[in-house]
Amino acid sequence: MSSVALKQSIPFDYFEQLREAREIIRHEADALIALSSHLDTRFCEAVELLLECSGRVIVTGIGKAGIIGQKMTATLSSTGTRSMFLHAAEGVHGDLGCVSLDDIVLVFSNSGNTEEVCRILPIVQQLGAKIIAITAGSENRLARAADVVLEIGKHREAGQLSLAPSTSTTAMLAMADALALVVSQAKGFTTRDFGTFHPGGSLGRQLTPIREVMRHGDELRIAVMDESVRGILQRLRSSGRRTGAVLITDKQGVLCGVFTDSDLARILEQHRDEQLDSAVSEVMTSNPATLQDTTCLGDAVTMLTELKISELPIVDKAGRPVGLIDITDVIGMAPG
Repeated sequence: MSSVALKQSIPFDYFEQLREAREIIRHEADALIALSSHLDTRFCEAVELLLECSGRVIVTGIGKAGIIGQKMTATLSSTGTRSMFLHAAEGVHGDLGCVSLDDIVLVFSNSGNTEEVCRILPIVQQLGAKIIAITAGSENRLARAADVVLEIGKHREAGQLSLAPSTSTTAMLAMADALALVVSQAKGFTTRDFGTFHPGGSLGRQLTPIREVMRHGDELRIAVMDESVRGILQRLRSSGRRTGAVLITDKQGVLCGVFTDSDLARILEQHRDEQLDSAVSEVMTSNPATLQDTTCLGDAVTMLTELKISELPIVDKAGRPVGLIDITDVIGMAPG
């Protein structure tokens, strides 16, 4: 049994817990509002430095500020800016060798006087790399060494003790996100670019080009608008995986309608068997919703969900059918 006596829990009912949590969130939100109102042209100078950087953005820091720096490295890398994280303590033990003249060193430190961070600054200056500081104020060792200072302001930390880095790291994270995303926008970074750097997970699947996952070739059932329903069904019988819709084109091969399993079921349920020998143009759904094969899979999921349809034809720039997304292809991606 431990020789250290455990303190009894202080009574802290649900009402008090929620009140304290809301106060913490409001406190941090107020800090972000103040931060946004105090941004000045130094932010634009930092953006210009990053845009002109021909090397990498080396992000450094230690402790909680270093963790925010690691997040900044990931955000920069995924939004089109080459970046790596350098732990400040490791920097003075040889890892500063990764810094070159063409790099920008982005330093996170709330106080700006953290010993491990300050020890690497003269070496970075000697190497000729520019320094951007994200710190509380302009009167500290880091700010004096930096080429551009982005001040987050001096904040009382959240919570009853006001000790754990919380409000300050929230402000750092917001400043970092603003810097990374503005630089990304200035570079003309696109959704397709983001998908290239983020092919994995749910987000990566949503950004996958439709042409990579759509049904195409022999998986499609295509007919001309003057063919009869019966003739189409007999001609397009297949034992393999089949789509739930026949794509109907005009004589020029341009999509003009779809004939689905639901359309066939309605004909049979309503005993309109004579329509089986009619031209499919008389019973098809005309001018269906479509997407081009250059769009992302996420757009297809959104359209299937909003329009409550099961099949979505994919066309080329001339309107000719080149593929089809079936609802069964994207089960799990649609919102609940």
